[in-house]
Amino acid sequence: MSLARRSAIVTGGGSGIGASLTAALVGAGADVVCTDLDLGAAEKTVARLAGPGSARAAAVDVTRAAQVQQVVDEVVEAHGRIDLMFNNAGITYFGDTEDLTLDQWNSIIDVNIRGVVHGVHAAYPQMVRRRGGHIVNTASMGGLMAAGLMTSYVATKHAVVGLSLALRTEAAAHGVGVTVVCPAAVDTPILDKNEIGPYRGRDFYLDGQGIKRPLDADMLARRVLAAVEANEAMVVEPRRARLAWRVGRLSPTFVNRTTTRFIARQRAQARKKSA
Repeated sequence: MSLARRSAIVTGGGSGIGASLTAALVGAGADVVCTDLDLGAAEKTVARLAGPGSARAAAVDVTRAAQVQQVVDEVVEAHGRIDLMFNNAGITYFGDTEDLTLDQWNSIIDVNIRGVVHGVHAAYPQMVRRRGGHIVNTASMGGLMAAGLMTSYVATKHAVVGLSLALRTEAAAHGVGVTVVCPAAVDTPILDKNEIGPYRGRDFYLDGQGIKRPLDADMLARRVLAAVEANEAMVVEPRRARLAWRVGRLSPTFVNRTTTRFIARQRAQARKKSA
């Protein structure tokens, strides 16, 4: 589908992949609501944009179903439809699982799973009624392959992949597309976070995937929009990530052993740094 004059919502648009998706959509001529829990961050994203499309900022907490529903209803009222729903907002915790609090488990489940469910619940029925539209859910390579020290994140992203692929099989009969985005490490602020334990985010995320340089968020956004136009089921980037995923499908035991050794190495390095 052409994206010109399409109505779109992006959650988590205040930074990272969400900000790049918003910019790419405006550049393609779409009319976008850039939402974020941090309204100021969303406003900064919108202020930097230029293109044939338009954008406005809105404060939305994706864990609150009513807030997600409200922004979808506003778009439908303004445009008569919601064409594109990008359920992109997400958080991560990494570190030893025994150090995770129950509050942290609940938080990541609420944002990464319920946030997507709320977006689907609000937008999908509108798309079914008008027999058109596209839902894009941001998952991760962590939704395709399992790595320790980020167990809660992996669990939630596997759920997003499963939800997306299952919904796609239903949605096709209604003329609605569904795409799930599964990138390896992307150059966003999430790489520098270190919420739990002695592990260093950027080294962990890049080392763990054998990547020297993270994926550029703007490049990923352009790739995602191309996938939407082509109605592709999945976006797995970069090429190295696709190869790793295929190896994992062919030889899960090999990947499990490799990942186990990587975890042991990370723990040894963390102990050395903290000594």
